[in-house]
Amino acid sequence: MIPILFAAPLFNDLAMRFIHALSRLPDVRLGVISQEPQEKLPPDVRQGLAAHWRVENALDPGQLAWAARSLSQQLGPPHRLLAINEQIQVPLAEVREQLGIPGTTAAVAQNFRDKAQMKAVIRAAGLPCARHRLATHAQEVWDFAGEVGFPIVVKPPAGAASQDTFRVGSPEELRALLANTPLHPGDPILLEEFITGEEYSFDTFSIHGKALWHSWTHYLPAPLEVTRHDWIQWRVVLPREDDDRLVKDIRPVALRALEVLGMDTGLSHMEWFRRADGSVAISEVGMRPPGAQITTLMSRAHAFDCATAWGRLMIFGTFDPPTRQYAAGAAFLRGYGQGRVRAVHGLDQIQQAFGPWITEAKIPQIGQEKATSYEGEGYIMVQHPETAVVEQTLLSIVQTVRVELG
Repeated sequence: MIPILFAAPLFNDLAMRFIHALSRLPDVRLGVISQEPQEKLPPDVRQGLAAHWRVENALDPGQLAWAARSLSQQLGPPHRLLAINEQIQVPLAEVREQLGIPGTTAAVAQNFRDKAQMKAVIRAAGLPCARHRLATHAQEVWDFAGEVGFPIVVKPPAGAASQDTFRVGSPEELRALLANTPLHPGDPILLEEFITGEEYSFDTFSIHGKALWHSWTHYLPAPLEVTRHDWIQWRVVLPREDDDRLVKDIRPVALRALEVLGMDTGLSHMEWFRRADGSVAISEVGMRPPGAQITTLMSRAHAFDCATAWGRLMIFGTFDPPTRQYAAGAAFLRGYGQGRVRAVHGLDQIQQAFGPWITEAKIPQIGQEKATSYEGEGYIMVQHPETAVVEQTLLSIVQTVRVELG
């Protein structure tokens, strides 16, 4: 049996899906490190664990190393130390190096985690991405805004999933932001040129630095717009077509970016733009599986289990590229205002019109608190052989379903 350790700060839905998939792989003994007690896992997931170790802070390399050593006494020397969270990749890599566990190095993990460093590496390779600058005092911020013009994007260098990311559209908005954002050399902010255009993902399975397979999705609207307005019900579409002009334009750019950043073995998630003039630009890249239910959409569109495929790749170094059979998409349900969910309107109409194409749904529950995640209070996923049908169905869902808060 092969000892495998998986670190998950919190047992969210995505983490549980990957834990369950890893635990069911043949010849694997799975140990899990988390901040939450294992009792929070559903029984069918918990029974797959060979061991569990709880820590106070899963992002602390010292606590991760302590947990890994403790679990190795129960399971044997770990073959792999894995995680899917963006924030944990660097400390996890540090622990792998400290304990001699194979896997991505801390230097490579930092290339993906530090967004300023990432963009510097990408631009040095001559690849298109937004202009950027790290700022530690207000004058640097004003200088950058004067150079690229408004709007600009302000974010932490180690952000993830558009968290704590702001679009600053005028000098007045910038003054207000700086008034509430202390700047000093030990805590810089990342400034970026605001790119207008359609936003997409490019998700890639790689082994030993070679890209084996890719998938892509379209965000409607772009994630930054979604985070600015917490009432927008948004969509992610994974088209049936896997080789159209969009992908032909971004593929060589994306694969070269993964190469210069040092991608080794795993599933990466790139966000990129197509500008109005047709040119492409990389937004950022994560060295981990995508969120926003994209792993589920990949599974639906290609008739395989993405989490299981990732586990086999990371543990055994094998991957069987699937073929795309369907279009798939997700509509995210979000309430307007504050408070708890009081009612959900329009579900009957959606079920009657599109029931055969709905593959999964998380319906907001009465009394549920307003979500802090960009995914909102719930979602509905659909699947169909035709991309146009998926696109129209998702649009109808977000136009019909209304989550009432109060």
